[in-house]
Amino acid sequence: MDNQNKFYITTAIPYVNAKPHVGHALEFVQADTIARIQRLKGKNAILLSGSDENALKNVQAAENAGKDVKVFVDENSKLFENLAIALDVEFNYFQKGSNENHYVSSQELWNKCSENGDIYKKDYTGFYCVGCELFYEVDELNEFAECFEHPGKPLQKISESNYFFKLSRYQDQIKQLLESNALKITPTTRKNEMLSFIKRGLQDISISRTNERAKNWGVPVPDDNSQRMYVWFDALNIYRSGLGDKYDKFWPADVHVIGKGITRFHAIYWPAFLMSANLPIPKSLFVHGYFTVDGQKMSKSLGNVVDPIDLINRYGTDALRYYLLSQIPPTDDGNFSEEKLKIIYNADLANGLGNLVSRVSKLCERENYEVSIGQNNLVHASSEFNLALDNYDFLKAIGIINQFLKKIDTQINLDEPWKIEDKTNLNLCLTNYVNEIIKTTKLLIPFMPKTAKTVLSHFSGKVESANILFPRIS
Repeated sequence: MDNQNKFYITTAIPYVNAKPHVGHALEFVQADTIARIQRLKGKNAILLSGSDENALKNVQAAENAGKDVKVFVDENSKLFENLAIALDVEFNYFQKGSNENHYVSSQELWNKCSENGDIYKKDYTGFYCVGCELFYEVDELNEFAECFEHPGKPLQKISESNYFFKLSRYQDQIKQLLESNALKITPTTRKNEMLSFIKRGLQDISISRTNERAKNWGVPVPDDNSQRMYVWFDALNIYRSGLGDKYDKFWPADVHVIGKGITRFHAIYWPAFLMSANLPIPKSLFVHGYFTVDGQKMSKSLGNVVDPIDLINRYGTDALRYYLLSQIPPTDDGNFSEEKLKIIYNADLANGLGNLVSRVSKLCERENYEVSIGQNNLVHASSEFNLALDNYDFLKAIGIINQFLKKIDTQINLDEPWKIEDKTNLNLCLTNYVNEIIKTTKLLIPFMPKTAKTVLSHFSGKVESANILFPRIS
């Protein structure tokens, strides 16, 4: 395979301390859409995800559930794999953090960093946020001495002997990496946040924890049976270990798709680990925002955590994909509203695409219209549309598709084909409608793959009345 033709995408590796929520669905769908776009461009694109299983929060969640940690993470990991299947997300690789080959790969990464003189051991006292799996400096906390990501949750004051990584050694290199866009960050606001963080001065970071605190769970530190690797050292390496024997063909990653809360780990820590080990650096990060639900932060205490499987069961896979990609800003915070999902479903899918397909199908059936092979080879992509795809601006891309669909509807209303008696003129009109539907539907493939396949299949050969694609909901 020509490595120049490869394109490697990853999602973040989700913690499996609980079942997936609608925020995970957003990231899965975004990453899958990018992969499908690249395949349409002729790239050999692969998509990887996995399960972050070696975190303290997983251990604590398993204890609270009264389950063995391995049993607990296996059960929850399967829920994330099932979500991907339900969303029609095609993961080429799904790497569990507890897999033996991941342990071996992570220990090799550790040894490479150690051989470069970047790992040392010392006693340490710090404030640890289990939610972030991160030690914080006092000046990084809010006025109540709380983590900004998890306000209201007390930090743990930890004193222990840990291994540290010489992050400070790579400050200038990482700064240059980001400023030059050698590691490109989309959007630039996240890039600027990381550069501001670097300017404050990078401090060496703890990359291990004691077996006592880790409950003997996680990747063992090489040559020290008393310590386990810090989760953010081993979990990031899933991006490499998960490729298995395809590593040499596909590494480095072309884009890591992540949420804004973990930008620091991917833009600063991860490149530093790789530089230390003399390994290639990923090419880019695509950073999405957070969800609120009906204007409020998702939380178990509020009881507003949205289960994406429930949504799929009620509205269908492509309806949820469409909503996430057309209504949630790709790089900013967004609000999920089931009521808005219903409105968009009826307006854009039932009354829009679905009604158009039904309308043209009935006209074609009445006239025994048959689609030729040449018509199915039609494509339709404006430079504006392609630019939107390159910038991960899914909202704009889908907006352009909807403009094309409305244009077809408008043309039908102007032509009034049901009044045309001349068969030649009527056939020309039908050919125009069918051609435009085929061309526009092909643009939908990355966003709504099942729907696009159904429509394209319908408009091949003799066209008959179509089944309702999206039944209206009340």
